[in-house]
Amino acid sequence: MILSKIIIPMLNANEPEATLVEILIQDGNLVKMGDLLFTIETTKAASDIEAEADGTLRVVASAGTTMMVGDVIGYITSEPNEPIPVEADKAKHSISDVGTSEMRITEPARKLALQSGIDLASLPNDRLVTEAMVKALIASSEIRIKFVDTKKIFVYGAGGHAKAIMEMIIAIGSHEIIGILDDDPSLTGEKVLGYSVLGIGNGVVLGKLRDDGVGLAANGVGGIININVRKKIFDRLEENGFLLPALCHPKATIEESAIFQEGVQVFANAYVGSSVILRTKCMINTGAIISHDCVIGELSHIAPGAMLAGGVTVGKQVLVGMGVTTAIGVKIGDGSRIGNGSSILKDVPAKTIIPAGKVWN
Repeated sequence: MILSKIIIPMLNANEPEATLVEILIQDGNLVKMGDLLFTIETTKAASDIEAEADGTLRVVASAGTTMMVGDVIGYITSEPNEPIPVEADKAKHSISDVGTSEMRITEPARKLALQSGIDLASLPNDRLVTEAMVKALIASSEIRIKFVDTKKIFVYGAGGHAKAIMEMIIAIGSHEIIGILDDDPSLTGEKVLGYSVLGIGNGVVLGKLRDDGVGLAANGVGGIININVRKKIFDRLEENGFLLPALCHPKATIEESAIFQEGVQVFANAYVGSSVILRTKCMINTGAIISHDCVIGELSHIAPGAMLAGGVTVGKQVLVGMGVTTAIGVKIGDGSRIGNGSSILKDVPAKTIIPAGKVWN
């Protein structure tokens, strides 16, 4: 019996294709509801696909394949030898099926291109550019290379969070801060911690920095009141071709098995435990404790002094306030805001607002 059909979801409007980047559990293995099965990626987003039932995973696609929204990746069946539809194997499409004159490139391919000093304009625009394609082009030297300095970094923002980021970068010692951008034009020419505000963060200034070979950027806007402000800055930086290094203060304690994605920020005296996954652009603030096997979602903020027990899952764009404590294994849904000092003893649905000091049980 087929318990679940797994398809390519729509991650971005007006983008009909995605690349199956990784198969996390192999064909024929038993899975449980909630297990991560596949990683897919489009030009703007990456996503893990979870199992929607307990059973046997039957994979009908190959890693590295470009597929269309709605194409079948696999099935979950009740029995290992359960017959599955043969038409599933015909679901794969060539990118040439989708006509466009704009370049489309996956995130790994974009990062590799920028790190290698590749002029993105030299890449093909008649197909989705993958990491494998960029590697092949590098090997064949059929690309235009321009200088990119991945040591030089600028900070976007001139407020308190930006100061903390600058102090962190200085403590890390791996990058050279070349200046600050801020959306307030009156700050241009001012100095923050001895670094000049170069101008507002528009396309002209960002383009000049790229032309000057600057390859890295750090988001210095905390976005505690409105996470969308922080998100827009990340989007702007990526759209202008800047890489977002993970920044971890040397006074933070990070276990070797922890996994970091791009743009993560971990502040002093934080603890990140064994097998923790910090997804892209999340923030672990001063003194926060992230115990073993936790997963912190994209753009989420774990505020100072928060303590997450083992196996906690935090969704995307979540604020976990100062001094919050959780029970083991709870799940906090996307877009939730957990007030300072709250105790979370059971799962929190998406977009829930929990007042400060409340016991959620």
